[in-house]
Amino acid sequence: MRFNRMLLSATLVVVALVIQVSVLARLHLPGAVPDLLLLTVLALAMVYGHVSGALIGFGAGLLADLAPPADHAAGRYALVLCVIGYLAGLAKPDNGRLKSATAPMAVVVAAAIGSTLLYAGVGALVGDTAARHVGLVSLLFTAALYDLLLAPFVVPGLMGLARRAENNPLAETGTSTKAADVSSGWLSSGTGLRIGGQRGGLRVKAAKARVARAGRIKGVKRL
Repeated sequence: MRFNRMLLSATLVVVALVIQVSVLARLHLPGAVPDLLLLTVLALAMVYGHVSGALIGFGAGLLADLAPPADHAAGRYALVLCVIGYLAGLAKPDNGRLKSATAPMAVVVAAAIGSTLLYAGVGALVGDTAARHVGLVSLLFTAALYDLLLAPFVVPGLMGLARRAENNPLAETGTSTKAADVSSGWLSSGTGLRIGGQRGGLRVKAAKARVARAGRIKGVKRL
């Protein structure tokens, strides 16, 4: 991953986790909790692709596993977000831009349902049956609903920010300017296009020498 990707992704993930733990988790909504961290991973994955999406998802999930008041095994949510980030990255368009809001909203709903099912499935493997007591159907419905309502305020803005950081016009301008300076300096050093100019100068000097020689020969004959 590029440095600007890592820096932006780490900043957005930390901010999303802080808001998730300090604000959204304290709303005491029925069923699931709006998952801002999941939406952040989805937005970055749909811009950076499946490999970066998997790495960002793993890192974000691991932070969520270790952040209080987490009461589940470490690595459980990291696995979930790693898989979700990878799959969401496969929905990245070729040019990095989505033509309509239908595709990202469909990705949000699928990710909300898929992450809930995967989280409950991993929990069942390690002996966590909390999803059965709450009601898996209720969790699926509320998770999809809350994330879908929150997504229009989060996903487009984060995707635009990620695209702007990925295609930095100032960096590109500076790079092209430096390249132009290097190429012009290389050409002015006498290799390349300056060779033709040097040949022309040599021809002029040779012509002047022939004229001067002819003048001297005429002067001798007159004598």
